[in-house]
Amino acid sequence: MPLDVRTVPADLPEVDALLDAYLDERERTFPTAQGTYSRKRTPAAEFVPPNGVFVVAYDDGVPVGCGGLRRIADGVLDDGDTAADRVDVRFEVKHVFVAPDGRGRGVATAVMDALEQRAGTLGATSIVLDTNDSLAAAGAMYRSRGYQRTEPFNENPNATAWYRKPVV
Repeated sequence: MPLDVRTVPADLPEVDALLDAYLDERERTFPTAQGTYSRKRTPAAEFVPPNGVFVVAYDDGVPVGCGGLRRIADGVLDDGDTAADRVDVRFEVKHVFVAPDGRGRGVATAVMDALEQRAGTLGATSIVLDTNDSLAAAGAMYRSRGYQRTEPFNENPNATAWYRKPVV
């Protein structure tokens, strides 16, 4: 059976299990030079349409990855002419995680494909995310998908890199 990525309520037991594994791994592998990992989970209510969505990737019915998308405060697209500045409807990617037994099989790509597609249907003009530079594979994946580094848009104490991608 091929990988199946489904939109699900973010308070399902398999979501809890995946997010607990994600937070445990981040806490265990967080760079000590950056201090202590701030263990914070986005409330499930923020992943409900039309303001968000949560997806889980299943491999033969087994949950192996997840990720969420939530609307955050709009930004401004600066076109160099204040009269032409436009509202940037921003959705933020949160909690992209692939369980160790699902890694190297395209699960993160499938999760990101689903989130990016849903961002467009929810009316986003851009997708933003934050990560930590110690997660080199994640940063490389985001850059390969067209995300570009941007100024911080939040105060996440765990983040060292912020990215943005226009929705076209």
